[in-house]
Amino acid sequence: MANINASSENYLETILMLKSTKGSVRAIEIAQELGFSKPSVSIALKHLRESGHVTVDNDGSISLTDSGKEIAAKIYERHIVLTRFLTSLGVSANTAEDDACKIEHIISAETFDCIKKQST
Repeated sequence: MANINASSENYLETILMLKSTKGSVRAIEIAQELGFSKPSVSIALKHLRESGHVTVDNDGSISLTDSGKEIAAKIYERHIVLTRFLTSLGVSANTAEDDACKIEHIISAETFDCIKKQST
């Protein structure tokens, strides 16, 4: 995966999820979803634009670039697989969701692949 921090990964994953449910994404929707201020989201989006992971249209609509989609899809897959894996161990749904969100950013590819194989 590209050299990107966990916060940026969260933004990309959130944009992916919002795009799939709402069709278009604006900064205010990201702020509401993540519980961040709009200025904080604007700063993060600036960095994501500069790194080539998102584009912002003149009307404020945010889209993922190919590299942004790739990262977001990998993080989202990790989130889903890890949540399912943790709940299969008996972890409550809320705790599994919270823990998966933390683990998805730090787990090695090798460990994730082994968990994924065990979960299928």
